[in-house]
Amino acid sequence: MMTSTAEIMDLGMNCLLEKLGTVETEHFISVILREKSDYTKWRQKYFDNVSSDDFQAAAVAYAKDNPL
Repeated sequence: MMTSTAEIMDLGMNCLLEKLGTVETEHFISVILREKSDYTKWRQKYFDNVSSDDFQAAAVAYAKDNPL
């Protein structure tokens, strides 16, 4: 079952608010709206600089810190 757009927006906003706070969330949203960028290319550039071992270690650490 797919998550609705409204649910995704709500989850995303809650994540931003939890991690960044209100002011930084507003700043993030304004930057995203202002910039004409391709999110996929932006993330690909980030992950191009991460080795597979580092990625796996981060994934394992995340899973350990955030059990289902």
